[in-house]
Amino acid sequence: MSKTAVPPTVPELSRAASIVGLGETDYGDDYRAQRNQPEGYTPPTPESLTKIAFARALEDSGLKLGDIDGLAVSYLYGGPSPAEVATMLDLRLRHTMTVHGIMAGPIPQVCAAIADGKCDTMAVVYAVATRSTGRTFGGMSAHPDEDAVPPSYYYFNPWGWSSQGAHWAFCWQHYRHRFGRAEEDLGQVAVQLRKNAMATPQAVMRKPMSIEDYMASRFIVKPLRLFDMCLVNDGGICFIVTRADKARDCAQPPVSVAGWGKANVKMDKLDTLIRQQLRPQCQAAGEQALQMAGLSLGDVGHFEAYDAATMHLVNHIESHGLAEPGTALDHFAAGDFAPGGRLPVNTAGGMLSGSYMHGWNHVAEAVHQLRHEAGERQTPGLEVAMTSLAQTDQVHPIIFTRGA
Repeated sequence: MSKTAVPPTVPELSRAASIVGLGETDYGDDYRAQRNQPEGYTPPTPESLTKIAFARALEDSGLKLGDIDGLAVSYLYGGPSPAEVATMLDLRLRHTMTVHGIMAGPIPQVCAAIADGKCDTMAVVYAVATRSTGRTFGGMSAHPDEDAVPPSYYYFNPWGWSSQGAHWAFCWQHYRHRFGRAEEDLGQVAVQLRKNAMATPQAVMRKPMSIEDYMASRFIVKPLRLFDMCLVNDGGICFIVTRADKARDCAQPPVSVAGWGKANVKMDKLDTLIRQQLRPQCQAAGEQALQMAGLSLGDVGHFEAYDAATMHLVNHIESHGLAEPGTALDHFAAGDFAPGGRLPVNTAGGMLSGSYMHGWNHVAEAVHQLRHEAGERQTPGLEVAMTSLAQTDQVHPIIFTRGA
């Protein structure tokens, strides 16, 4: 996996830009339409999803089309070029860029471009038609071009690891034996995030789920079950990001990008991932982001993390120091990570029940929370939120604050 470029974590870039507009597509409606295929159904495309998300973000910001002079595009599985998107959206731009498909670097890169004077206000668009195109994950069928993706690349296929699911299953197997956990303990994560999704109007999965439902679900990569794994759905997100001084005059409360960090696994990936739960990387990157923001971990009142699997969310929580090793599942069971709890986590349902937007949905939920517009899942009086995207070999946290 290529390492994502991230701008330096310097105070000069802290709060230099703010998110002032947010647009999301209708994840739940699109998922059900794709499943049911009603008469006249037309599957979404990256282009159609982009148009919807951008139009909603622009309206949300209160800005005019002519105010947008920058564009960043992210199409993980293919899509139009920045120039084509600009034409499609009728934009006249000073600066365009292509950013990494997953939420590992795009927001810091956009903030750095704005701080560097390349543009004043940038639309940042992401879209995937993952489900409609029938994309699969895991196994060699997911990587048919062996010249582009060698069989052993990233997944350790010669040892039977042909998917991310195998990574998280190994993590859980080691964790449960190390800390003496039962299978149903991990189900507390899936159940809580489903409750969060039930309070999110356009979440994909809103059907109530109990521990009994969790335990009855089939294994995907033993000992991980169906409800331990992230969704596969279509969707698009657009952020409007502008200079801090301009953000104060926009329609919505600005959400400042206060700090970010990055750390890579340099050696012995399996030991770092399985035994250490990426702890050295999470702590190093988290400290960078907090120091850049001038804040401490205790200031964080809301946490959104890349929940490709239940166990990976546990990795994030414990490795960033938000819970002691071996205790995150107890905190889930006690409601500490629920809305209204000590530290609300993945309050829109994350990628397990909300929508699988490669971490972009986590940033969107942080924006909703910091605007104080999340309804019954709102964290009261929230001022600081943290997102974290960790793959198996790199970690990317971001600190967001309310106000410009």
